[in-house]
Order: sequence, then structure tokens, then C-alpha cells
Amino acid sequence: MQFLMLVYSDATLLDALPGEQYDKLMRGCLEHADELHAAGKLKGSRQLEPAATARTIRTRNGSTSVVDGPFAETKEMLAGFNIIEADSFEEAVRIAMEFPWSRTGSIEVRPIRDMDAVRGRVGAAKPRHAVGSEAL
Repeated sequence: MQFLMLVYSDATLLDALPGEQYDKLMRGCLEHADELHAAGKLKGSRQLEPAATARTIRTRNGSTSVVDGPFAETKEMLAGFNIIEADSFEEAVRIAMEFPWSRTGSIEVRPIRDMDAVRGRVGAAKPRHAVGSEAL
């Protein structure tokens, strides 16, 4: 099974860390990610630019708006994600707990839906190019 780990960060807490402490956390995180990747558990990960660089697109009643920033008003903003392979939801949560970012935000773990199963259910043909996890 594959799971998405959404990493949320509170910029105030991150900014309060001494530079060397952030660097140490990030270095440890990257080294751990390398270990998980080598073990076949980490399928992909990306760090996002700050929330201030985001745009939110919303269409309601035929009218589309584009606004600066993320959709939600919150201290914690989506900072990045990891796609992991785990045998169970419990293992996915354990893997998420090994990353340090729950100290300066939170980590949401969510199962990834099997898009091939969805395609079959709704009668959509498979694409000729990789779109889902195959692309990672």
C-alpha cells in the first residue's frame, strides 16, 4: 500500500530554531529519507516553496477566482510531501513519526487511492504515459 505524508510547518516555530539546529534536523531528515528510499519504503518526496508563493484557484457558480496564498487560514502551511510504501496504516504512521517535522508542525498520513482501480470502475482507459506512482 502507498501512503501520502503531508508535512505541515509552522513558520514561527521554524524561524525560532537556531540555524545550526534546523540544518541538523534537515540533514538527519535527508539521511533518513535516503535510508527509506534504499529500503524501498520512500517512493518520492518534495519540499515546497513558502506558502506566500502559492495561488489558490476556486470556481463557484461559473466564476473563477485566483487568490494569493493557500486556501486555509492557519499557522501551519503545507511544506512538502513524501510518498511511502508500507504494509499497513500503522507502519505508515510509524515511518511518519521518525521524521522531525511534527515538532515544528504536523505530519498527515493518508492512504493513496489506486487510480487504476478507479479507472476500471468508471470505465476510463489507461493512459499511454505514466501519470500516477509509476512516474515517481
